[in-house]
Amino acid sequence: MTKTLCSVVDIDESTAKGFTVGESALFAVKHDGQIYVYENSCPHIGINLEFQENQFLDMDKRFIQCSNHNALFEIESGHCISGPCQGKSLKAIPFEIENDRILVKNIG
Repeated sequence: MTKTLCSVVDIDESTAKGFTVGESALFAVKHDGQIYVYENSCPHIGINLEFQENQFLDMDKRFIQCSNHNALFEIESGHCISGPCQGKSLKAIPFEIENDRILVKNIG
């Protein structure tokens, strides 16, 4: 089953947006004109990354940040570079962009 998250234009540059697809929590980030989609789960203890809705990035908008433990993840790879899960990575979600829509398959 394919699910549309949103249109590419619904996510501003250097921001992120969270989604619930079935039982799965996901988020998409737009950085340098590229889209990245990850499972919304910190590899440290499996909790959602954000405290406030759609607040996934650090103050400088250079990294994804876990607001619980301040772990920092590279936007392009999901790799943790700082914090209690250093060396682990966020789970990347395969997606396609079709007609300017972000589509995920087999989620939820």
